[in-house]
Amino acid sequence: MRTRPRFHLAFPVHDLAVARHFYGAILGCPEGRSDAHWVDFDLYGHQIVAHLAPEDVGHRSTSSVDGHAVPARHFGLILAVPQWAELVQRLRDAKVTFIIEPGVRFAGLPGEQHTCFLLDPSGNALEFKAFADESQIFATV
Repeated sequence: MRTRPRFHLAFPVHDLAVARHFYGAILGCPEGRSDAHWVDFDLYGHQIVAHLAPEDVGHRSTSSVDGHAVPARHFGLILAVPQWAELVQRLRDAKVTFIIEPGVRFAGLPGEQHTCFLLDPSGNALEFKAFADESQIFATV
């Protein structure tokens, strides 16, 4: 029996074939159900759904976090450090451009984490992060 709920996230894309390549071939997300206007993907056990909505794509605003302009609207995952490193290498091998390069945020502070940001082909911002100490995920001090 699963003890942790799974999240479901729907997001806009400009082209389903391009989304299938990025989320399927590059990120390694198995495809689930689909229709002419949407595609389900399995993102590490979570259901994400690319909806064809070209008028809604792209990131528009940022927020300053640890000296970086972080996209205000983004989604992603917290992975184990080895999974994060493997994904970063897969993204580098695929020549994906990072909008915030892989690195460590909040070094030596509560919440220290490995993180990176990228845009999918529709301009949706994604963040992948990892904590060496998972008890720091919600650390405040």
